[in-house]
Amino acid sequence: MRCVSLLTVALCSGMVQAGECPSPQSEIATDRPDVTNSSLVVPDGSIQIENGVNTSGQSRAKGFDSSNSRLRFGVAPCLEVLVDVPSYVGRLTGAIDTGFTNVSPGVKWQVSGLPEPANLSVVFGASLPTGTPAITGPGFQPYLQLPWSYELGGGWGISGMFTSFFRPSDPTSHQTSEATFVIERKVSEKLALFAEYVSDTPSRGASTALLNVGGGYLLNRTEQIDFHLAFGLNRNSPDYIIGVGYSYRWDNVLGTATRPRLWH
Repeated sequence: MRCVSLLTVALCSGMVQAGECPSPQSEIATDRPDVTNSSLVVPDGSIQIENGVNTSGQSRAKGFDSSNSRLRFGVAPCLEVLVDVPSYVGRLTGAIDTGFTNVSPGVKWQVSGLPEPANLSVVFGASLPTGTPAITGPGFQPYLQLPWSYELGGGWGISGMFTSFFRPSDPTSHQTSEATFVIERKVSEKLALFAEYVSDTPSRGASTALLNVGGGYLLNRTEQIDFHLAFGLNRNSPDYIIGVGYSYRWDNVLGTATRPRLWH
């Protein structure tokens, strides 16, 4: 019910005059390395590709997943389509399932007309049953997501995300709620650091919780490298997750696509 209420607010807000959405002159804003996705869409006419690799461990089992790639395309002002391409989950030590994740397309709309320090987006997507069931679970899995952010000033900001994952074909748990909260600090023109709390609560079964810390470094206006380190906060969570990534954006792809140039 909480997600439905927030969605109603978002839809009503979108009826007012359009506010500022990212343009090709904006710095890259990615959905990684934190779990919380950006509250901003990709600029109209731009393609953004986000990639990463993680290694994780829980008890004696250790594994990795790669390439964690998300493709985002700005199809209109304040609107993008996105797709998570399959990643491979592999075993390093111990007993762990291996295989590929699902293809997961989605649509993201940035709500317009909010006060300038605040941003909110609405995302609807679905995980399609294309991967390894032991990794992904069974069947078609839609989700509804609400990432938000608020700039506090002085380089500080807060953000978070509410997500409902639905698994109609799962006999044990048909829905999982995820909530995140982030405190971020921009320590220089190119470097931003964050600390994040992540909680997943299934309709049936044990919940998980993580403390995730990391940051992103801008190589230039349209390229970013990132890193993160997460720690499990209860016995059901991974002991640790370590990840690094690289993201880049091509602007004006409906015209002449050019490789981003480094700042001088």
